[in-house]
Amino acid sequence: MYAERHTVSLTTDSGGAATGYTPVITGRILAVIYAKTDFADGVDFAITAEATGEAILTLTDQNASANFYPRAQVHGITGTALTLDGTRLLVEPICVANDRVKVVVAAGGSVKTGSVIVIVG
Repeated sequence: MYAERHTVSLTTDSGGAATGYTPVITGRILAVIYAKTDFADGVDFAITAEATGEAILTLTDQNASANFYPRAQVHGITGTALTLDGTRLLVEPICVANDRVKVVVAAGGSVKTGSVIVIVG
């Protein structure tokens, strides 16, 4: 399988906020990795597809570096949620097409740094 890694390096302003983007990408979001440098404990992230606004990952009160594997609910042709056995939801990686991933940081501390790595395949 082919995969790409895109690092979004972020530096917060004096209010603890920052916004950054990947280059334009196409593929499935396989993983999102938060690599803490010195963001304040309790940092929040809203990670979305820029053009569509589709939510990829929302993190609140994040204190340490971590790996995440976001997935989206799968639906049938009538719009109903598909399940594996009537109770467990069926999910798949989130897809982006000719879009950038937007990373918004809040409560990161005044002039602090960190990065988010997006793995696409």
